[in-house]
Amino acid sequence: MERTRLVGGLLRYVGDVALAEELAQDALVAALEQWPSDGVPRNPGAWLMTVARRRAVDLVRRDRVLAEKYALVAPTLESTSSGPDADALDGDAIDDDVLRLVFVACHPVLPQAGRVALALRLLGGLTTAEIARAYGQGEATVAQRISRAKKTIAQAGVPFEVPVGADRAARLPSVLEVVYLVFNEGYTATAGDDWARPELCSEALRLARVLAALLPDEPEVLGLQALLELQSSRLDARVGPDGEPVLLADQDRRRWDRLLVRRGLDALARAESLAPRRGPYVLQAAIAACHARAFSVEETDWARIAALYGELVGLVPSPVIELNRAVAVAHAVGPQAGLDVVDALVATGTLDSYHLLPSVRADLLVRLGRVDEARAELVRAAGMTANLRERDLLLARWHALDDTTPPTPPTP
Repeated sequence: MERTRLVGGLLRYVGDVALAEELAQDALVAALEQWPSDGVPRNPGAWLMTVARRRAVDLVRRDRVLAEKYALVAPTLESTSSGPDADALDGDAIDDDVLRLVFVACHPVLPQAGRVALALRLLGGLTTAEIARAYGQGEATVAQRISRAKKTIAQAGVPFEVPVGADRAARLPSVLEVVYLVFNEGYTATAGDDWARPELCSEALRLARVLAALLPDEPEVLGLQALLELQSSRLDARVGPDGEPVLLADQDRRRWDRLLVRRGLDALARAESLAPRRGPYVLQAAIAACHARAFSVEETDWARIAALYGELVGLVPSPVIELNRAVAVAHAVGPQAGLDVVDALVATGTLDSYHLLPSVRADLLVRLGRVDEARAELVRAAGMTANLRERDLLLARWHALDDTTPPTPPTP
């Protein structure tokens, strides 16, 4: 819980990403050694920061190569190192430090892929494997990318600050992408025993709000905030009593957080009033708003959602977006129309390793009465996902079809 804040706060003092991570890890080791016998301190985050800062001072003192840096850094570190229970991590400083951390990781000195990979590692605490799955790349490639990014930032002497003007504008798209991807990993975890990771969603939403306060006239920043507010409103309803996934069609919409819905709709309205042409995040927020305004799946304006997805895929060509459009088309026009879009995607081979492709195809095949084909698709999807909850859901759908009488196909 404290990792990102800890690394961000340390980076402000030591100016080196790798060293800040190492110091944070040392502090966690110290906690594991001392807390079982001494008890958890009143302010665990402040305790960790104090221990890490003291460790930084020790390292600087021992290393003659860093003597010059010690003269500049050590007085600040020592003056801020009070007791382990000191309230060293006040709310405003945490917000600033985490936001600075994202902007540092997204510095233009790094290639785009390196920026996002490093920021996901630092901000979201995502593992190399999770980042690799998010981009459909090998773990070794991503690990090398992160390592090179850390070295590049250290060698370039990137300042630990929130940039202004043109520099901020240059980094902003990467920053938004990072916050968006961290939220997505929290909303539906790519692997593990849990369907969702709410702590990642909460941190991404918090950062989106900080960015919106910092840049209140940026439509895409407001669009991202609106999207995350609206998606966050569903989190409680997406998980059952035992942690099992609850899909959109089965969710109790009375459990959707109406305050978050209102915040999302307000942010979307402001974004649309500022943007002559909607960008990717504003479009996605508009799609989420269609769901938020509907009292059921049947009452949802699927035709508008399909049109919005069409606009989005024209702006940001993506097979995943096209797959989402297929679902909307199936609801708006009919399952065969949706299946036609899906089968066109299958023919391209671009989503061969994406488990939601056979999952969506299975749903459409069931609606068309082609149950045997649907069961085969569900087995294939279950074998492709690394999330155990999602695998169980897919296999449960498979078993449900076993004794189900095939529905009558619609009349042409």
